[in-house]
Amino acid sequence: MHLVRRLFIVLAVALTAALVPAGRAAAGDFTQTEVRVTMSDSARIAVSYFEPTGTPPAAGWPAVVLLHGLGQTRNSSDFVNWSPNSMAQKFFAPEGYAVLTYDARAHGESEGLFTLDGPRELADLRELLTWLTTRHPVDAAHVGAYGASYGGALVWRAAVEGLSLAAIAPAATWTDLREALAPQGHVRAGIILGFSQDIPRERYGYEELKLLSDAVAEQNVPAIRAYLATRSTRSQLGSVRIPTFMLQGRRDFAFDADQAISAFRVLKGPKRLYLGDFGHAPATNPPAEFDYAALEVRAWFDRFLKGIPNGIDKRPPVEIAPDPWSPPKSFKALPKPRGLTFTFRGGRTLSAEGKVARTTAKVRHLESFGAPVVTVSFATPTGYRHLVAVLSAVTPSGSEIVISDGGTDTQTSGKKARTVTIKLQNEVTSIPAGSRLRVTLGARSTVQNVGNLVYLIPVPEGSVAHIGRVTLTFPVLRTPVSR
Repeated sequence: MHLVRRLFIVLAVALTAALVPAGRAAAGDFTQTEVRVTMSDSARIAVSYFEPTGTPPAAGWPAVVLLHGLGQTRNSSDFVNWSPNSMAQKFFAPEGYAVLTYDARAHGESEGLFTLDGPRELADLRELLTWLTTRHPVDAAHVGAYGASYGGALVWRAAVEGLSLAAIAPAATWTDLREALAPQGHVRAGIILGFSQDIPRERYGYEELKLLSDAVAEQNVPAIRAYLATRSTRSQLGSVRIPTFMLQGRRDFAFDADQAISAFRVLKGPKRLYLGDFGHAPATNPPAEFDYAALEVRAWFDRFLKGIPNGIDKRPPVEIAPDPWSPPKSFKALPKPRGLTFTFRGGRTLSAEGKVARTTAKVRHLESFGAPVVTVSFATPTGYRHLVAVLSAVTPSGSEIVISDGGTDTQTSGKKARTVTIKLQNEVTSIPAGSRLRVTLGARSTVQNVGNLVYLIPVPEGSVAHIGRVTLTFPVLRTPVSR
């Protein structure tokens, strides 16, 4: 299967080269120009512009904008194996595309303050698109955009705000930042703290710096969630008709698979979804996958920016790569998982620094697909501010794989037992046969393992909760794609 897939890719690339119209010759030379472009607020943005050599088509070159992740630059990358500039040099400029890359404001060589893909960052992209299409031989009707993580979220924002883009490819990013960073009213402080270190404090906007301080102390959570809503696009995606190729990590503890799956469900135009082994931790980011994914992204742009009938829009629209990575399995629609249910007895007391763990019998080989849900009979005579659930798999070798986590605000609970429901992240995880599933409950994710740095905020010393019956609802693929 691996050899067959590679042969298919080689043949597809050869066919694409044969179909390139005159004036858009493949595999050519290009020039790279470095410049500072001044924005309307006087901030200077560091830009690289790539242009194929030779005579452009009558309407101008098709073009792509490539956006980097948080804390990175146009010349660097964190979880991917190529930077925007290396992508331009290897995959796009030699193939007849003009390419624009730039350091986002407050990043690298660019000026300005960081406001988390806010109105100013959107204005930068809009102004740079104008600069690209009015000062260069570029076809303004055939410009696409790819972005990873922070850059991918700006691509989504550009789509819902109506920027002139003919095709997009957001990767390993969010559509609902509330669900990613503060789901169910409980802040994922470890994720926020980790991301915050990518930007120097002196380059933060005032509001962002204040909200960051509140987030790591779990203060003003409603205000934090309201702010994160302004940086989210999911509720507006039903209006998007732009051809969209989504790439998301199977196991990405920052932005789970549902960030893309939710978008795939509501988009109305041509669309494609790839779930692979890349992304933020604990993704493995295999180098071979990136070459495969880059060729797929280029094929998407070839179809919708160059008009090449290469068939990518006719293939089954969903692909899920196995873990460890090998060429993906295709689906005509999102797979419909089957739900497994496990119930555990209660009768335990949970202290501020303690934990309650419940473990199943051995299971056969499973592959999760969907958001697990943990329901708990919960009472607290002292007040217990929040509850965290970590789902893991204890393998036959004795190692423990964290499958997912979730947390919820429990401040309205009291002495009388009530049901607390915790929705966990959708992390597509292969679980070896003979493993035992384990649900660990506590105030922080670190009670499961000191290295599990997702939920870090404690409850006050002396807090006590009574844990009754626990139920795990666990969606899995009907047939695993991984071995």
